[in-house]
Amino acid sequence: MTLDSFNLKGSHYGFSGCRITDLGASEYTLVTIAADASPSIGPFRADIERCIAAIVRACRQSPRADNLMLRVTAFDDRLHEVHGFKPLAECPTAAYDGCLPQGGGTALCDGAANGAQALVDYGKQLRDASFGVNGLLFVITDGEDNSSRRKAPDVKGALDSVIRGETLESLTSVLVGVNVRDPKMASYLADFQAAAGFGRYVELDRADADTLARLADFVGRSVCAQSLALGTGRASLSLSF
Repeated sequence: MTLDSFNLKGSHYGFSGCRITDLGASEYTLVTIAADASPSIGPFRADIERCIAAIVRACRQSPRADNLMLRVTAFDDRLHEVHGFKPLAECPTAAYDGCLPQGGGTALCDGAANGAQALVDYGKQLRDASFGVNGLLFVITDGEDNSSRRKAPDVKGALDSVIRGETLESLTSVLVGVNVRDPKMASYLADFQAAAGFGRYVELDRADADTLARLADFVGRSVCAQSLALGTGRASLSLSF
């Protein structure tokens, strides 16, 4: 499918997504994974890439796999779009091997704000074209923001706009802290969750293969549950990690 480029009002970064006239289903669950690519994730960068591939494999087991669209981004001191919104069938798992750049800094707010704004904007376009649509946003990070132009209230404003503007039927947002062992960092990320308006914070004290496999399973189950909730007018119930 052809991916079109879209600008976001008030943002330096935009996004891409499948041309709406090319879509074949009548409803979609939009999924965005925004992954930290700062230098500190270097020791487990490949594990996070394998985690993203495992999420795709898990989502393919969903009875609603044909109604899922995925966008993957990365952020270091700037934002990188690995790929825009496209059907799961067009997301080969091998494509995520080496997908995260090796940059400097952590633009956590920019990555999260773009992820939320793009979900809302593309979701509104789908709603305006008479598609049923809901969404999920997962932001994976191990550190504190030090490079963003945007702030936590910008993330919250985008997430809150789902309620104000009815752009999506529902949106589930999860902040995931990986390799969080420092109590100060744990406190920072918990505070960021509240300030940015994320519905949930999941904290992992490790970033090894087993832990990230559990994360992939959790994300896959969450995507399946949210997709099954589409048409009910509410978000899926929170799942245990």
